[in-house]
Amino acid sequence: MGRGAGMSGALSGLLIADFSRVLAGPYATMLLADLGAEVIKVERPGAGDDTRAWGPPYAGGEATYFLGVNRNKRSIALDLKADAEVAKALAARADVLVENFKPGAMDRLGLGYETLRELNPGLVYCSITGFGSGAGADLPGYDLIAQAVGGLMSVTGEPEGPGTKAGVALVDVITGLHAGLGILAALRHRDRTGEGQRIEVSLLSSLLSALTNHASAYAAAGVVPRAMGNRHPSIVPYEVFQAADRPIVIAAGNDRQFRALCAALDRPGLAGDPRYATNAGRVAAREPLVAALNAALAERTADEWFGRLTEAGVPCGPINDLAAAFSLAAGLGLGPAVDLDGVGQVANPLRLSATPPAYRRRPPELGQDEAWVREILGR
Repeated sequence: MGRGAGMSGALSGLLIADFSRVLAGPYATMLLADLGAEVIKVERPGAGDDTRAWGPPYAGGEATYFLGVNRNKRSIALDLKADAEVAKALAARADVLVENFKPGAMDRLGLGYETLRELNPGLVYCSITGFGSGAGADLPGYDLIAQAVGGLMSVTGEPEGPGTKAGVALVDVITGLHAGLGILAALRHRDRTGEGQRIEVSLLSSLLSALTNHASAYAAAGVVPRAMGNRHPSIVPYEVFQAADRPIVIAAGNDRQFRALCAALDRPGLAGDPRYATNAGRVAAREPLVAALNAALAERTADEWFGRLTEAGVPCGPINDLAAAFSLAAGLGLGPAVDLDGVGQVANPLRLSATPPAYRRRPPELGQDEAWVREILGR
C-alpha cells in the first residue's frame, strides 16, 4: 500500500466503472481515485489499455505512459461481448461509469446510457468523445487531430511556421479535467435528488473553452489570432528574452511591474519613455522595447536575473527542463513526486486540508483484480 493508505478520501465509498483508455478518461478517473473513489479499470483481454504498449520509456519493463495515469485502480480484463453480463453487472453496481468509445459502440454492446439507467437510475454516465455524438461522431478522437482542427496549432509556434502542437497531449488532459468536474457536479445533483444523468464532453469543445482569451477574441470581436512564437498578443513585455548565457522568461503584466523591471535592469529611462508608459503603448512599440530589454539582459546570466528580478517583484524565470522543474518544485516544498510501491509518480496537485489525495495502490497489472471484482459482483 502507498502513502496515505489509511486516510478516508472525500470520494470514499464511490465506485467508478472505468471503461476508458489512453489518456483523457484514465486521467480523470485517476484524479478521482486519488480522492478516495474505488476505480475498476475494464481492459481488453491480452492487451489491455493501449498505453501499456506505448514505450519507451519504460520503468521496470512497464510503459511510463500507462504508469502515469492509472494508479489507485483495480484492473479486470473483460471481453465486452463474451463477458457482457459481467460488464453490465459492474455498471449496475457503479456510482459512475466513464467511457470513451466511438459514439454508438456502448449501445451496441448493451452498455449504453438508456439501457443502464433502467438498471441503475442513480448512475452518472460520462461519455468522452473527440467531436461529439452528432455529426462529428465518426471523426477520430486523437489529441493531435484536435490540436490541429481546433485551432491550438494555429496559435502555437513561430509566426511563419506551419503550426506547432503542444509538447504534451494537452487537449486530452484538459478534457479529462472537464470530465472530472462534470462528474462531481452530477454527483452533487444525485446527492440532492437521487437521480443520475449522462455527461458528454468532447476534445473539441474542451479545447475551444481552454483557448480562453484567443477564443474570446474570436467569439466577442471576430478576431482570428495567429501564432506569435513566445509573445503575448495583448501584454508587453511578456515573452522569452536572452540573458548572457541562456533564455529567461519575463512576464510584466502591469505598469508597476514594468517600472520595477526597468529599475532592476538599471534602465530608468525606459520607464520614463512616454511610448512605454502604458501596456497599450508597449504593445504598439513592442519591437524597440524588446530590443532595449534584450540589450540590458545580456549583461548578466539568467540565474542572476532570476534572483534580482524576483527580489524586485518582477515575474520571471529561466526555461527549465523537467529535471530542473521537479527540482524547483521540490525546493519550494511542493512535493512534486511520490514513490508508490517502487513506482515513481507525479503527485496529485490538489492540497486539501481535511481529505488530501492518497496514494493507495500502484498502477495495476492487467486483470490482476478479476477475482476481487467478480466477488463483489457475485459473479
